[in-house]
Amino acid sequence: MTRLIIDTDPGIDDAIALFAALASPEFDVTGLTTVFGNVTVETATRNALALLDIAGRGDIPVARGAAAPLAMDYLGAIPHIHGEDGLGDGGEPATPSRSALDVSAAEFLCRAAPGATILAIGPLTNLALALRLRPDLDTEVEHVVVMGGNALGPGNATPAAEANMMNDPEAADVVFGARWPVTMVGLDVTHQVVLPGAGIDAVTAADTPTARLLGRAIPLYRAFLEKVSGLAGIYLHDPSAVAYLLDPSLFRTERWPVRVETQGISRGKTWPSIGGTDDAAPAAWQGRPSVNVCVGVDAPGVLDLLTARLS
Repeated sequence: MTRLIIDTDPGIDDAIALFAALASPEFDVTGLTTVFGNVTVETATRNALALLDIAGRGDIPVARGAAAPLAMDYLGAIPHIHGEDGLGDGGEPATPSRSALDVSAAEFLCRAAPGATILAIGPLTNLALALRLRPDLDTEVEHVVVMGGNALGPGNATPAAEANMMNDPEAADVVFGARWPVTMVGLDVTHQVVLPGAGIDAVTAADTPTARLLGRAIPLYRAFLEKVSGLAGIYLHDPSAVAYLLDPSLFRTERWPVRVETQGISRGKTWPSIGGTDDAAPAAWQGRPSVNVCVGVDAPGVLDLLTARLS
């Protein structure tokens, strides 16, 4: 069983990912840490607590994390995608039954992450701050699985950058350069994992609190994607990272050092150093560890796996 800490900014697809993880006996989810991103960190923390209540997992601790990036102002919430409440504006869940811990997310990670896998599905600020507090943490974490980045294709926040990377490029560059094993589940694969209308119906049909919440949350996200891209369904960005942890054989990966651009119009772009040895790589990539980058996916297999867990 994998001991799992989820770093999250819920967020509709974060909620789907969380429910999929909680429904998977392969995981022992031992904590959630929250971060700004899709919503403010205040809303992210409230949503994390409420989602755990809805899932009947009020035993899992939640630590509130960073409210802003390391080196810039927070770009702001995206209510046109996730709603003012972060959960589709379909009627807020009940007030959480408890509060977050009285330690920061970075402090919680320093204490709880050794020996665990971190599933990071928001901006990577909390992980970078934890490394500031405890520089050896990257030698004690089992695995970091990041939903974010775009190695070989365009971004979704800008033509260059994926949204989680764009929200804190400096933190992302720190995380990709640390010693822990990192897998990047980015747009190269998540843009291939589209849950169609019939799949949405399947995961929202059950008479359960989690299915009812998703049934209220998903329509706004679905309408946005249909309007801007003509998509007949929804991207399963964050849930795809859960699927990678459940069955890595559904993904094809390559190993490259990765830098995250922090300047200019490409800010937030994840740049792999493709080909050659470390000595032959450009100076900025030399000495960097290789990141396990997902570049291909069995999308029907991922959809079948996630639909089974969610429904």
